Amino acid sequence: MTSRKPSHQDLEVVENQYADRDYIVKVSIPEFSCVCPRTGMPDFAVIDIHYIPDKYIVELKSLKLYMVGFRDLGIFHEHVTNKIMDDFKKASSPRKIEVWGRFNPRGGICTVVESRWPE
Repeated sequence: MTSRKPSHQDLEVVENQYADRDYIVKVSIPEFSCVCPRTGMPDFAVIDIHYIPDKYIVELKSLKLYMVGFRDLGIFHEHVTNKIMDDFKKASSPRKIEVWGRFNPRGGICTVVESRWPE
């Protein structure tokens, strides 16, 4: 398992040319994967990020590379969903953000983790 976790510094931001209005950006990552920290088995999920940008938007190629960084990382579903939200917030300072982790069933259990800011 990889010891380096993806960081907010991996997310490139660009100026939001429409910062004078509220609009929602909806990004879906349907092939997200990480590793169970207990068993080492792969976990697969759909990660959805909905945010209202302020001064910056997140450049999508950097987001893709950031997400790939979790592929070999042992991390719990709850932790990875909240880490993605925290890193996204640090990188782009959105007005509002919601992140959902919809993890595929394993051992007969499905997990959906929702994280929002502000609450």
